[in-house]
Amino acid sequence: MTSDGYLADCRARLAFDLLSNTWNSVVLWSLRDGPSRHGELRDRIGGISSKVLTETLRRLEYNGLVERRTAAASRVTYVLTPLGRTLLGPIDAFGARAFEHGDEVMAAQERHEVLGVTRPGA
Repeated sequence: MTSDGYLADCRARLAFDLLSNTWNSVVLWSLRDGPSRHGELRDRIGGISSKVLTETLRRLEYNGLVERRTAAASRVTYVLTPLGRTLLGPIDAFGARAFEHGDEVMAAQERHEVLGVTRPGA
């Protein structure tokens, strides 16, 4: 990879963009055990509105990571594609890293809050 490896048209940046959206990773992880209906996903995930879940599923489908299937009686389910399954390893690794270092990140945030430093983007 060259020093230009993360420019706008770079494939690595595309991958980072896909994983940077919180809901993308959460929905992909929620589909790891097999097909699910919209309501099942919403209940399993918690804290996600129906609208945001629909937008996320559409985005994942657009990127070839999730497939929307319609069965008998117009019953719609969502399933990971083989391409979507390739992200489960990185999501798992990132989650393990968060578990391992989460306390350190929260401690850093608390130190800044004590100093009166506002959270970026807040």
